[in-house]
Amino acid sequence: MARGGPKLDHGRRQELGHSFQDGGEHYHRVRPGYPADSADWLIPAGSLTAADLGAGTGKFTTLLVERGLAVTAVDPSPDMLGQLRADLPSVAALEGTAENTGLPAAAFDVVTVAQAWHWCDPLLASAEIARILKTGGVLGLIWNQLDTSVPWVHRLSRIMHAGDVHKPDFRPRIGPEFTGLASHLTRWEDPVTPGDVLELVKSRSYYLRANDATRAKVTGNLDWYLHEHLGHAEGEQLLLPYLTQTWRAAKA
Repeated sequence: MARGGPKLDHGRRQELGHSFQDGGEHYHRVRPGYPADSADWLIPAGSLTAADLGAGTGKFTTLLVERGLAVTAVDPSPDMLGQLRADLPSVAALEGTAENTGLPAAAFDVVTVAQAWHWCDPLLASAEIARILKTGGVLGLIWNQLDTSVPWVHRLSRIMHAGDVHKPDFRPRIGPEFTGLASHLTRWEDPVTPGDVLELVKSRSYYLRANDATRAKVTGNLDWYLHEHLGHAEGEQLLLPYLTQTWRAAKA
């Protein structure tokens, strides 16, 4: 059973997820990528095909392509897929959701969902993913999150309203079609400037759905924290600590 994840009903999940329908270029420019060892650990030897669901602008899709897989990317946002197609022209990019991919049955060795499982209905998505996976195929769930074990990052996450920071006992909820859920943790750092952090905040669901007054409060607090409290100069490079949680389970 899942523990520690966001508690969202279907309506709330849709409301928050819809905040990402536009702004593909901005999202792609400011969001971090994923560490290579996440894909290396996740992808079974001999895999040839992969579907990346909730692919967004292709941040994790890129790792699948770099490892020689034939990849199909699925996302509900035409704007996000437009950015993905521009960067990864070899990838088949289709509109759809994890619950209704429109993909053929038993067609893929690996199905990945990076930074998007919390927007899905986990049981409906599990059933659909099991349908499109080959027997013995692997489901991979991936999250980037700020490393809040670092004190200054913990305070930063609160200013950013980073609601996707998982509790220590978090386990993603998946359907009975899968077995052997296992996890892998990567600690890494993203080189950013204070301006980059501000743009990162503007790509998050809390900011995107907020009114102007709330947005001004968030950006004002962030400006104070980075420049006055921490003393960073504009344009100065700092290393922003991240954790990447990678989970995999096999189709039963």
